[in-house]
Amino acid sequence: MMNNKFKLSATIFASIIALAACGTAGNESDSAATEEQAEYTVGVVGDTERLVWEDVAERVADEGITLNVETFTDYVTPNTALVDGSLDLNAFQHLAYLAEFVASNNADLQPVGYTYISPMGAYSESLESIDDLADGGTVVIPNDVTNAGRALLLLELAGVLEVDDAAGITPSVEDITANPKNIEITEVDAAQVPRSLADADLVVANTNYAVDAGLVPEEDSIFLDTDDLGSLGAQYKNAVVVRSEDAENEGIQTIVEAYQSDETAAKIDEVTSGADQPAWTDNDDIAADFEDVVNQSEPAE
Repeated sequence: MMNNKFKLSATIFASIIALAACGTAGNESDSAATEEQAEYTVGVVGDTERLVWEDVAERVADEGITLNVETFTDYVTPNTALVDGSLDLNAFQHLAYLAEFVASNNADLQPVGYTYISPMGAYSESLESIDDLADGGTVVIPNDVTNAGRALLLLELAGVLEVDDAAGITPSVEDITANPKNIEITEVDAAQVPRSLADADLVVANTNYAVDAGLVPEEDSIFLDTDDLGSLGAQYKNAVVVRSEDAENEGIQTIVEAYQSDETAAKIDEVTSGADQPAWTDNDDIAADFEDVVNQSEPAE
């Protein structure tokens, strides 16, 4: 009888140890998952955005989040890297560019928070005013759909040419309806536009690449499309973008909240010399804005 009791006690003890071990393994698994979820990688383009996001990374570290900042030199790779899972989020593009990428690549990406609005500027080594552009002048603009479209709309806003309204927010050179100065337009990769200054009468460049090339938009440009913010809609506001499945991720929401702060606004002003302006408000509905931009990006029949 004593022997049976001993065997029973040993069995119970072994079961308790096994359950405890399972519980510990489960806790370790949960802990590992939590630790993994607390580390994110954001993709940005250019040194100015890198500096801003490194500042954000320092602040979210206090929330237990490790935020790695990966810098790219083009506008395509940060989205393809987000799609394939190499990145958890990116922050480099405006809604118009995102809408075009999603449509062209059938990508399941969506914006979750505004960052800033960045001017597109016209620069020249020989002209003091965009009105001085001579007949037959040469102009270099970006070659991607949305930034080429924005550059053409800038030239229209400046009175250089006119484009077909039916082209929406992404007109191409084929949509030019009036070109009184017979300007010659060349399209190159957006990163190469500022480097074309010596070879063209005028270049129309994105701010991040202009700043990286040593230009100060507020001082060196001869025309900025943000001089009249009322002429720009939500389509040119930049945003934090994620895979749709991660839109409600708590860690990403914490990162967005840390970005949309007075500290970030001050850093943006510092690194862009006042060119970029915070684009977020307390009343944003970025999902609805993006839907509108997608609709605007579809040319009228």
